[in-house]
Amino acid sequence: MSEPILELRDVHVQHRINGEKLFAKDTVYALTGADLAVSAGETVGIVGESGCGKSTLAKAIVGLQQPTSGEVLFHGESLWTMSTSARRTKFGRNVGMVFQDPSTALNRRMPVRSILRDPLTVHGIGDAKQRTARVAELMDLVGLPSSAADALPAQLSGGQRQRVAIARALALQPSVLVADEPTSALDVSVRAQILNLLLELKAEFDLAMIFISHDIQTVRRMSDRIVTMYLGRIVEVAPAAAVPGEVRHPYTEALLSATPSLVEDVEPITLEGPVPSAVHPPSGCPFRTRCWKATAQCATEMPPLTRFQTVPLHTARCYHPVGAVEEAAIGGAA
Repeated sequence: MSEPILELRDVHVQHRINGEKLFAKDTVYALTGADLAVSAGETVGIVGESGCGKSTLAKAIVGLQQPTSGEVLFHGESLWTMSTSARRTKFGRNVGMVFQDPSTALNRRMPVRSILRDPLTVHGIGDAKQRTARVAELMDLVGLPSSAADALPAQLSGGQRQRVAIARALALQPSVLVADEPTSALDVSVRAQILNLLLELKAEFDLAMIFISHDIQTVRRMSDRIVTMYLGRIVEVAPAAAVPGEVRHPYTEALLSATPSLVEDVEPITLEGPVPSAVHPPSGCPFRTRCWKATAQCATEMPPLTRFQTVPLHTARCYHPVGAVEEAAIGGAA
């Protein structure tokens, strides 16, 4: 793998409840010990249930959430040690984000032309004529008719609004694009169009992309690597080629079993046991309270990071991985 454009090192995000002092009893552990690296032209898919930390991870990646501890590196430089102006120019111009719901992500009082021109104006790129030309270029890039330039978001369909959101995210020609559930608010009929558009744009501009969804089959289609999150932790990182047959964490296997497939014959896995709280996370492995393979060992400490030799760059944190494969520990418990 080439040198990463973006890297997270042991990133933790904790939130206070009711604005009180930060004690364990009133702390939400939204993200714990996240390590992730993304290279140019690579799509990393993030998957997990609602509340697992996907959106918190996305906010940390794009600088909307400062970590409680840990580092976010952009081209090897720590994001939060940069000056505000440097972070705005070096980082802000190079990372775009597509939010989940285009109806709330776009200013409803601004026409499309102004929405797309706004990032160019804020960052002082080009003169008025050049910005107008760039807006037309962006609209053509995402397949919007020129007649949409004067329309308000409410006058567009859901799919058209998301195209506007994608065009806005690409306005400054970023090297990294973060798409947080970009199709969840859309009708099924237009989801495929938006997904295909993202794939085309990634290939055309050699974008590094982080694609976030609760639907593991969609993530599998879009991504080069799949990151599984549970209760704020990354529990498995697998090449998309390893899914579904070679997944190693029981939670990833359970997610796959919950999504219908016309290709694979999958037996649904029912998760029983209490769903843990992010305020009072369980000791050891966070998934152990619902895992059918859990033993007393799983309650002692977080499983160490383990690499699976059969597939390159495949890691998981599990004492009892799915399948009998040769493995070698490459990290200690965290």
